[in-house]
Amino acid sequence: MILLEDNRLRVKGNLLMGTVPALYAEGLQYLNRENLVLDFAQVEIADSSAVSLLLGWLRVAQQNKRELQIENLPESLVNLAGLYGVADFIPSQVV
Repeated sequence: MILLEDNRLRVKGNLLMGTVPALYAEGLQYLNRENLVLDFAQVEIADSSAVSLLLGWLRVAQQNKRELQIENLPESLVNLAGLYGVADFIPSQVV
């Protein structure tokens, strides 16, 4: 599930192969906003498909000349991005 509150896109639940395609499509409708923060604090489980979700959203935002800030990435997602060699493509998290 995705909730938009002001400029914060809150991603909730499980980011798994079976849930990511619908979440990806749902998130696309919000990527035309400026100064959007992607908040992953309420993500419970993330597998490798979550890396694809995040990179896909980042790519679309970049194509639309929008900048995304990332907050509260699950450690498992950060570790998977490092394992796949794509961690450098993910912007630093806001502290």
